[in-house]
Amino acid sequence: MKHEVVEKNIGLLAFFMVIAVSIGGLTQIVPLFFQDVTNKPVEGMKPRTALELEGRDVYIREGCVGCHSQMIRPFRAETERYGHYSVAGESVWDHPFLWGSKRTGPDLARVGGRYSDDWHRAHLYNPRNVVPESKMPAYPWLVENKLDGKDTAKKMEVLRTLGTPYTDADIAGARDAVKGKTEMDALVAYLQGLGTIIKSKR
Repeated sequence: MKHEVVEKNIGLLAFFMVIAVSIGGLTQIVPLFFQDVTNKPVEGMKPRTALELEGRDVYIREGCVGCHSQMIRPFRAETERYGHYSVAGESVWDHPFLWGSKRTGPDLARVGGRYSDDWHRAHLYNPRNVVPESKMPAYPWLVENKLDGKDTAKKMEVLRTLGTPYTDADIAGARDAVKGKTEMDALVAYLQGLGTIIKSKR
């Protein structure tokens, strides 16, 4: 078959493109489902607390993933700056994962424990208060918005069906765990929990 015939016949070209993409997908993606290292959580990892889970939802709602990645690549420049490169086992319970693809701001995969709670609060309230050259928008409403926790237990139940090992006690106490807390409290708790399980740089 001449190459010209395929190029001029849109239907035939589309058919061969689908075949090529399917083969590529099968050889690149399917094997990952059978590798334990990509499906097992990092040793010692615990599910997010109810407050951290609510903070993660605030992180998603406010679009933080648009400017911050949570994926440290295995290059020296990145591990020296951010810490140990990201491993698949850290994200097995993330639905959806928040690796991101753009860094207007720094990577947050290992931000947990790097700054104090007060620093995070000041930074989220008005980033220029702590980083004068910051382009990040301010989020002052997070201090005022209270969590009611009415859906927290449901979220945990759904995540349990997806493989996150929440206990009945975790789910039963979810509403009380977030009661009276603000969205700022939740987001700070989420950020402080990121990347704390792996301590070494390499």
